[in-house]
Amino acid sequence: MSARGPASSAGRTRAPTTPAAVDWSPGQYLKFAPERARPALDLLDGVKRALSQGAAPRAIFDLGCGTGMTTRLLAERWPAARVTGIDSSAPMLAQARAGDAAIEWREADLAAWSPPDDADLLFSNAALQWLDNHAQLFPHLIGPLRPGALLAVQMPRNYDQPSHENMVVAARSGPWRARLEPILRARPVAAPEDYFDILAPHVRELEVWETTYLHALEGEDAVLEWTAGTGLRPYLQALEGEDKNGFLAVYGELTRAAYPRRGDGRTLFPFRRLFLVARR
Repeated sequence: MSARGPASSAGRTRAPTTPAAVDWSPGQYLKFAPERARPALDLLDGVKRALSQGAAPRAIFDLGCGTGMTTRLLAERWPAARVTGIDSSAPMLAQARAGDAAIEWREADLAAWSPPDDADLLFSNAALQWLDNHAQLFPHLIGPLRPGALLAVQMPRNYDQPSHENMVVAARSGPWRARLEPILRARPVAAPEDYFDILAPHVRELEVWETTYLHALEGEDAVLEWTAGTGLRPYLQALEGEDKNGFLAVYGELTRAAYPRRGDGRTLFPFRRLFLVARR
């Protein structure tokens, strides 16, 4: 698939994989909470740079809020704002509601959601990669915003690395292939310049950048444990019994070879992420 594929036509002939279709596990996701929070903090810094001096958003929407970890960061940074966390996963939202009652939590499918007229900041940390056709999605999100409002997005772009390529290899390596082929989404996030081209005609200011984090993960099968909380979820949900165990065995073997555990017990896991902050 070309770099433009995910942003223009990914998934049109395949069954979509969106947050609404995935059985999320809050506990599995939070195993690496500090590492997952770091990109959200860096995106938040990008928002601070984009805000006019002394300005503060009054209505903030966290798209794909999950367990609310990022949403609470937004509420802490702008305590006077009305903060709303939106996610399609009931288990994730249940975890979020247990942590902060002051934030409004809404269950909704982001593929069908539209921003309200009064939104000052749409913030999305590691969620929009689950949705297809970014060439339409991003203008749909930024278009209704009033002048000066911000769209801030972070998405993983590690799909050309063994952590994600091995999912595709493992999916095609056994009798479970027929079940997994329809949900394969090899590279759902395009190159930075694609998002610049998509958004630039619709905004006054735009910053796009990438960061590669070198995570030093603790524990056995650390990379498998990481992906089991995110990218591996659709594959695991589609399988059961011997097929699930067989798929995991293949993926685990490939991943351990690609990311060997060091003598100090840690596993080094480079992970690239794409960021963008757009001002309407």
